[in-house]
Amino acid sequence: MTNPDMTGMDRIGLMQTFVRIVETGSLSAAAAQLGTSQPTVSRRLQALERALGLKLLQRSTHVMKLTDDGARCFAHAKTLLDGWQAMTADLRGAKDAPEGHLRVLVPHAFGQQQLIAPLTAYLKRHPRVTVEWLLHDRRPDFIAEGIDCAVQVGAVDDPSVVAVRLAEVPRIVVAAPDLFRERPLPRQPDDLAALPWLALQTYYRNEVALVRKADGVTRRFAIRPRLSTDSLYALRNVLLSGLGAGIVSAWMVNDDLEQGRLLHLAPAWEAPRLPVHLVYPYARFYPARLRVFLEAMREAVPNIAG
Repeated sequence: MTNPDMTGMDRIGLMQTFVRIVETGSLSAAAAQLGTSQPTVSRRLQALERALGLKLLQRSTHVMKLTDDGARCFAHAKTLLDGWQAMTADLRGAKDAPEGHLRVLVPHAFGQQQLIAPLTAYLKRHPRVTVEWLLHDRRPDFIAEGIDCAVQVGAVDDPSVVAVRLAEVPRIVVAAPDLFRERPLPRQPDDLAALPWLALQTYYRNEVALVRKADGVTRRFAIRPRLSTDSLYALRNVLLSGLGAGIVSAWMVNDDLEQGRLLHLAPAWEAPRLPVHLVYPYARFYPARLRVFLEAMREAVPNIAG
């Protein structure tokens, strides 16, 4: 077996493993992100400690924390690895073709429907890239989960990340025609308040806010949802049944409106639009696969957000 003291490349690999252990918080999580086994990660950590003659981590059954030497080593290793990546990117220049693996977190419904076309176009253009397409309506922990970037619908309140605002998603009130067999079609917010309601609890639960598109006037009214869900697909399917009215992203129900399966209620009003952000951690260096993917999303999302 090659001694880790022998070459700089070996040391770079050992430090990459050490940084990943610290950032993920465990040997098993680091192993999963590095595509190797936990015993291999453990051996790499031991090899780095032997090479430096230092104890870097204190480990017990349930707790792992950096020693003072480990904290200093982590800071130096991050600086060194950033510099190494920046140097290799500069030397490669225009020859730096996208390759490798990306982990991308996207909203469940938006990521299954609207974002598939730009994703597949990106993969077809860059055959040496593989992508993990993770569908979750939550905020990512970029470091611990090894997420390269995320498409996030809604506000971004994390100052530690880059958030590029790409578009806004229009949201409208809809219901099935069956709901109005024995009641008039509503035109104003006060008319809507009397309807049975269904709620997408990610964005509204017990109150509806609507904005008049002509002048920005806002109206609010309380609701008591017959059904609340965190799934936009589930909400749309229940709306089709005629159980109640609800607010949905306009892109999801375009076909339903055209075919008459759903009606657009109070069309002069809409719910506050949801911003769509491209979110990723700050870094001195971004690999070509990520840079090109980010650019592809910047171009595509404004045209598909509705």
